[in-house]
This record gives sequence, C-alpha cells and structure tokens, in this order.
Amino acid sequence: MKLVRLIANLGYGNRKEVTRLFREGRVTDPAGEVLYADDRAVHAEIRIDGEPLDPPTGLVLLMHKPTGYTCSRKDAGRLVYDLLPPRWRRRDPALSTVGRLDRDTSGLLLLTDDGALLHRIISPRANVAKVYEATLARDLHGGEGELFESGTLMLESETTPLAPAHLQVLEPRRARLTVTEGRYHQVRRMFAAAGNHVETLERVAIGRLTLDGLASGAWRALAAEEVARVFEPPPLP
Repeated sequence: MKLVRLIANLGYGNRKEVTRLFREGRVTDPAGEVLYADDRAVHAEIRIDGEPLDPPTGLVLLMHKPTGYTCSRKDAGRLVYDLLPPRWRRRDPALSTVGRLDRDTSGLLLLTDDGALLHRIISPRANVAKVYEATLARDLHGGEGELFESGTLMLESETTPLAPAHLQVLEPRRARLTVTEGRYHQVRRMFAAAGNHVETLERVAIGRLTLDGLASGAWRALAAEEVARVFEPPPLP
C-alpha cells in the first residue's frame, strides 16, 4: 500500500491533506530522511513530525471505561471514542467497541478495527466469559447463586432462559458474577429478578484478560498474546 493511502486510512487526514504532509517534508524515516507519497516503507519505520505512526489495522485496544460514557458514535453526551486521539475516529476501517457497557457501568472495554475478531468474541457460540463486580442495594439472601447457576432463570419479556452463570459473594452487598452471554442489561436484570437492585457495576475481566491496574479513562493497545487471554476461561474460586 502506498504511504499516502496508508496514512490517510489511519486518520491523519484525507488524501489532499496527507499529500500536503509529504510536500512539507513532515513524513520521514527514523533517521529524518524525507519519504514520498508513492514510497513503500515498513510501518514501524515511518515518522510524522518525528513521531511514530499510529498502530496499523488489526488494532485491539483495552480501555478502562469510566461511568458517564456511552459505547456509541451518535448519542448525545460523552462517548468512549472521546477518550481516544481525535484522528482515531477517522480511521478506516473504523474502531468499534466489542459489545457494549451501558452509561452507568464502568470497567474493561475492548475496541478493535478487526471485524472478524469482534464477531468471534461476541458470538454466542464462543461462550466468552465476562466477569462483573456489583454493589447491591440490599444484602444477598443466599439463594442467588443457585438461581443463577440453574440455567432456568428467565428474564422479563424474554422467551429463552439464561445460560448458567457463576456467583461469588464478596460481601453481604457485593458480588462477582461471571456470565457467558451478552443480553441487554443482563447483570442488572439478573439481580432484579432475584429481588435486588444494582447500585454500581464494573466489568473486571473478559476471559483471563483484566484491567491490570489501568487507570479509569486510560487505554492501551494489546499484543496478540493478550488478546488470546479473552478466550481462556477465568479462574473460579
């Protein structure tokens, strides 16, 4: 792929704007030698204004989503995409969230421009485990674990029971829940079906991938071996 197209696809501007970067000598190799629009070069060896080029396509990001942000491109208010460099919203192919966390849920969120990987993760056949920690309005009564594990729990207005889910009680009003589905507001609705209300909710893991100390609002690119952890079952107590 010619450099002008590569750089435009990464969101640095349209073809005309990127061509101007070349004309101004702002695209170079690590030694500072000017590169030209029709050159071909290794991605890691390209600099713009002396800075390394943004990651190539096939990108997978781990983000610590704060509350108050939505996983959308069109909603009013704060969007998770606002936490990324502005030009990343112009990448082609575009970055998309892998599933969604609602506005009031925080925690581990993946974004990628790899459509095949995205669908592999969210496919019901994959049974990828998602682990949430919930703070509840009332003490757990003790029967929730059996109910969630039963595979018979039916959420309101649905016709198919939930797959078995694992509950770990952390405190009288705190619990960790591992699910393998991604139904609408599933965790909140599960606790509602058990007679409780979720006050705060955080996703702490997908498979064996965790936030590992990543600060709220921060993000980083994942290596291939980290992405593979998504498909590994999390350890259960």
